[in-house]
Amino acid sequence: MLYHVRMDVRLPAGLDPQERVALISREKEYSQDLQRSGKWPHIWRIVGEYANYSIFDVDSHDELHQILSGLPLFPFMSIAVTPLAAHPSDIAVAV
Repeated sequence: MLYHVRMDVRLPAGLDPQERVALISREKEYSQDLQRSGKWPHIWRIVGEYANYSIFDVDSHDELHQILSGLPLFPFMSIAVTPLAAHPSDIAVAV
């Protein structure tokens, strides 16, 4: 199942700088492991924002929820999820 996910990050202004670096490092490691596994095949930065658009390829809504809630930055995120389906005019999937 494919999902389009927008993630907006809002770290607290008073977050300890060392804690911020450690948190972002854990986030990068977690997300890159998911990318390598094929679960997170695309991620794009939204210019001028601390946000991204991503595509996830997972087996279920529950799996996506587990992945997103496992993000180290999850407590500081607003997330919008849109399930995706094949479009009948897409020449890549046309029969």
